Amino acid sequence: MVTGRRGDWCAHVVERHQSGINFALLIISYILYLIIGAAIFSAIELPYERELRKELKVARLDFLSNNTCVSDAHLEELLARALVASNYGVSVLGNDTNKNWDFVSSLFFTSTVLTTTGYGHSVPLSDGGKAFCIFYSLVGIPATLFFLSAIVERLMDLLSRNPTSHFHRRWAMSRPKLAIIHAASLSIIMALLFLFIPAWIFMAMEKDWNFLESLYFCFISLTTIGLGDYVPGEIQNKEDNPHPHMYRLAITVYLLVGLVCVLVVLETCYELPQLKLLRRRFYKENVQELDSEATNIISRDQLSDQLPNPGDHMTNQLPVISSVSQQADTLHQNGTSGPYTPASGTTVNEKLS
Repeated sequence: MVTGRRGDWCAHVVERHQSGINFALLIISYILYLIIGAAIFSAIELPYERELRKELKVARLDFLSNNTCVSDAHLEELLARALVASNYGVSVLGNDTNKNWDFVSSLFFTSTVLTTTGYGHSVPLSDGGKAFCIFYSLVGIPATLFFLSAIVERLMDLLSRNPTSHFHRRWAMSRPKLAIIHAASLSIIMALLFLFIPAWIFMAMEKDWNFLESLYFCFISLTTIGLGDYVPGEIQNKEDNPHPHMYRLAITVYLLVGLVCVLVVLETCYELPQLKLLRRRFYKENVQELDSEATNIISRDQLSDQLPNPGDHMTNQLPVISSVSQQADTLHQNGTSGPYTPASGTTVNEKLS
């Protein structure tokens, strides 16, 4: 008996705090996901980092042995200055041909800043540029989020909600099942248009990129991760790309349009009924508020059913509302009290006849 009562009490506590328990499990699962990801990245990348360090050390020793007139301290100073300049987007390789702050390159920079992609390949060099970047981003990032949300909301009606409602009425298929099919189809189409096809184009335009690297750049850019290890148009000469400004402008348009389409896909998946049901497991719902809201909805539905058709008002006689004094006299004669209710037109017409 005692064991059964304890089991019932534990089951009652778990049921009562189910959303809190689910939320705690969600936090623990996310932390484990971070730890597992860090462990896998460390296991994969650490050997490559060690091998690269060894190669650079060997190359440095070979350079010093072949150029005895150069001291190790002077080489260290030169490499340090080159690395600092590279962090600011200025490379010692091809410095005369590549410009980071012409108009088209600046437009590409502003688009990456406002969309929070931030490749880091070019950064403000002056104090005035850094100060203006703070002010510009402080105003521009919320404005960009508002701008993107307005576009996504319009595209959601055009690409997701209206097609789902149309096929639901035409095929008589359940909305949850139809929503999953539509989200999967939309994801596949957007992946082809903005991931795989652009990856083939970048592979053809960038001579040093393979397909995986091009696909990696497209995914990292459209998800606004923006690691900056691959930036198109950075290492190219006039022969490979005779129109670098047009190429950079096309990349800017691609990133903006692709970001909008990615947000549409994410919003479509976010509105899936299955995900809404899953999210409810982690929310603390107020049952009384839900019951009250459901009651109000039912009452409004019943009231709308009882309302007469507007066309009937044109054919039937309008009801005659008696005055307040007549209602008061009637209530006084009957010796009862109650709320004021207007008399119907049929009752008044019977009295007059």
